[in-house]
Parts: sequence; structure tokens; C-alpha cells
Amino acid sequence: MTIRINIDVEMARKKISLTELSNRIGISMTNLSLLKTGKVKGIRFNTLSAICDVLECQPGDILEHVTDEQLINVRSKGDNNEK
Repeated sequence: MTIRINIDVEMARKKISLTELSNRIGISMTNLSLLKTGKVKGIRFNTLSAICDVLECQPGDILEHVTDEQLINVRSKGDNNEK
């Protein structure tokens, strides 16, 4: 089981840059970038709330539960596309 972070999808929908989001929620570009790429172990609720406020979305729009089987399927499809 893993949690996929889809913040980039919501940012694209709202046409907001990483710099603008960072400035509006008061989080460093580095930390926001790490969050966007899924390289974090957790997120504070107040940070998640601030992101949702700015992007006008729900936490479920940003966070997605993905099973191990789904990850394997996505990775194997990616391998087939590289050949």
C-alpha cells in the first residue's frame, strides 16, 4: 500500500505554479517540491488544509490510496512502453 500525491494534477487544473502555491501557503519551494514528487513520509493537516484552500479542492483530490497490485500494474505498463 502506498499513498500517491496528485498535487501536480490539481495545480494544473487551477493553473497555479509551484512558486505561486509556495508563496500563498507559506511553505518553502523545496518542501513543496518534495511533497509534489512524493518524497515525503507525511504531511501536517494544517499544510494539507492550506493547500486545499488555495487549490479549492478536497484532500482526496490530492491524496490517493494505491495498492501494491496497482503499483505493479502501472510499473509493468511503463516497462512495456519503453521497449
